[in-house]
Amino acid sequence: MMAREVARRMIPDTTQFRCFNQLVERESGWKVTAVNAASGAYGLLQAVPGSKMASAGPDWRTNPATQISWGLAYMKNRYGGPCGAWSFWRANRWY
Repeated sequence: MMAREVARRMIPDTTQFRCFNQLVERESGWKVTAVNAASGAYGLLQAVPGSKMASAGPDWRTNPATQISWGLAYMKNRYGGPCGAWSFWRANRWY
């Protein structure tokens, strides 16, 4: 299953999914193993360091569900959810 399909199943709210999709599209192009050469950011959500996603599971390097689960928790805690994170990204070009 493709990462976007995994996310769609994990995020039932259509509006929140749209925000999540926009953010991930810009951060990694939906590439689970995306790496930013300049910052070392890793994965769908470009976590820095990528290893912090291990809090969501030991398969964080390659499992989109683990990365998405970590990302959703991060977005909820810091921005109130994917749409809050997307709004911040639009204003700052990072989140």
